[in-house]
Amino acid sequence: MKRFNLVLGTVLVAAGAVSCKDEAKQTAEHNVDHYVVFVDSVNGLDAAERAANWAAIDAEHQRRVSEAEAALTALENDEASAKRIEESKTKYDGVKMAAENEAKAKAEAAATPAGNPMADKFFGPGNVVGNDMTFAWVNKDNILDVYTKFYETFDAEKDEYTRQDLDKVKAWYEALDARKNTVEKEGLSSSDNGKIANIKLKFAPKFRWERMTAKGEENKNAKEKAN
Repeated sequence: MKRFNLVLGTVLVAAGAVSCKDEAKQTAEHNVDHYVVFVDSVNGLDAAERAANWAAIDAEHQRRVSEAEAALTALENDEASAKRIEESKTKYDGVKMAAENEAKAKAEAAATPAGNPMADKFFGPGNVVGNDMTFAWVNKDNILDVYTKFYETFDAEKDEYTRQDLDKVKAWYEALDARKNTVEKEGLSSSDNGKIANIKLKFAPKFRWERMTAKGEENKNAKEKAN
């Protein structure tokens, strides 16, 4: 906030030295100068400070640009002054766009539910974000641990899963298998590969059973509702 106040202070230089001979013209020149300095000062603020004070900055800009554009009349549309104003307006538009994009990104992030509790249980907090199924964070050094945690989590909580939950498990498992194909080419040890194969042998029949029973339970509930 301190730097922002300095920004406003830089454009409040008094025009006390204006000569009586051409007061209107010199005041107009000062208004153009003040506008250019204001935009340069805003451009010099860090992004966080701009975001925190954006409403005040934009309101001050509207006032300053109006004064600068009005000054062109007194300056008889001086070409150099008009060019300075346009260049500063273009610079400000770029800063404004960046500030608005940052504000939009923050709003979207705030509206997005934090984390994915089910995925976090299977893969650890924050490893699976949204619908990203690339599993790029899985490598030859951690893939055995990932499969182990995946299987142990499924085995411990399988009785609690709905049909929709099992659909998610299936999608994650297939994505992990796809990543394994890549990791094998990156130096996965034969020992780890063999242990993963054993995990897959244990997982497959249990998962098929849970899918069948979940579907049967779903059909039973549907019939009960229909009756």
